[in-house]
Amino acid sequence: MRGRWVRRSSRRGCLTSMSIPPNTGLSITQKNFRVITYIDGYNLYFGMLYEAKKRGSPVEPDASYYRHMWLDIQGLAESLLKPNQELVQVKYFTSAISNGKGKQERQNAYLDALRTREKLEIILGRFQPDSKECDHCGHTAYHPQEKKTDVNIATNLICDAIEDRYDTALLITGDSDLVPALQAVKRLRPEKRLVVVFPPNRRSMELANSSGGPPIQIWETMLRQNRLPDSIKREGLPDITCPVKYSGVKGCTARAV
Repeated sequence: MRGRWVRRSSRRGCLTSMSIPPNTGLSITQKNFRVITYIDGYNLYFGMLYEAKKRGSPVEPDASYYRHMWLDIQGLAESLLKPNQELVQVKYFTSAISNGKGKQERQNAYLDALRTREKLEIILGRFQPDSKECDHCGHTAYHPQEKKTDVNIATNLICDAIEDRYDTALLITGDSDLVPALQAVKRLRPEKRLVVVFPPNRRSMELANSSGGPPIQIWETMLRQNRLPDSIKREGLPDITCPVKYSGVKGCTARAV
């Protein structure tokens, strides 16, 4: 079959179809649009946790859904791409857990597993004690409050746009606090495409309306198809093993585990 290409007529501005002569070696290469995915780690985690508790109970979340916590987020990001898009980086924003040995061990194992993915960068915030006084007894309790994640996401999203590091940004979150960052990108680099991806049980119409296009919803099928291997080998380092609580075995999500 002979190739064809389209040329605009200089006389009338119309499109004129012309044939490419055979055996000339000429070809038309389609551009791949660069994509960076930005993930609000705790927004994604708590959306999935809420779903697991709905299917199970607050004390023992549904194990078959909880196993999706061992999520390959680079694989998930790649599954969201269109044919003419190329994933250049995944930025995962979270904070290191400072209480509970079991929680720390699970998070460390998960972050180590994510670090084996070649396009993934982990950007850490921090937890800060937030004091709250009981209305009944006056006792003051301290609860960890995540800090810097919203600021880190907003800063990276805007700076990467200004530095022309992406054509399309996928933002996985349901946090409307990031609306000003989306508005800033649209004002500073209006040619950039912004797509909001909602985690399970997380949705913000304000965030969706600020992106300028239809949002994407993460469904269980997408989580199921992008699970990390139960065992990950590393050169010169110990293997990484999926924590028991993410195994999907019945009873593994009980609080005592």
